[in-house]
Amino acid sequence: MTRPMVMATVLAGMGVLHLAAPRPFDGLIPRALPGPARAWTYGSGVAELAVAGLLAVPGSRRAGGRAAQLLFLAVWPGNFYHAYRARNASPRTRAITLARLPLQLPMIAAAGRIAAGR
Repeated sequence: MTRPMVMATVLAGMGVLHLAAPRPFDGLIPRALPGPARAWTYGSGVAELAVAGLLAVPGSRRAGGRAAQLLFLAVWPGNFYHAYRARNASPRTRAITLARLPLQLPMIAAAGRIAAGR
């Protein structure tokens, strides 16, 4: 499976999860954002599905790569927020939330390579 299709598959799966089982994702939404967390959870799920669709179609793949970069950057504050909220959690939970932060960088870079046609 090609890199764009792997990314499309993962994003589609996450998008479906955001819509089908939104509760775990609601806690990732920073409280500073206006409106209910559930609306942001559903919105990010729809965005993930849209980006997955762009990546899956060869003619829109470059736009999908840019959209994926923007999406990954947009959700990064939620990952920071989640790590901050987990500061008093178990060592395992803290480790998971902190490990997600640098892992976002290779995802952003991979989306950039897709956008560049590489």
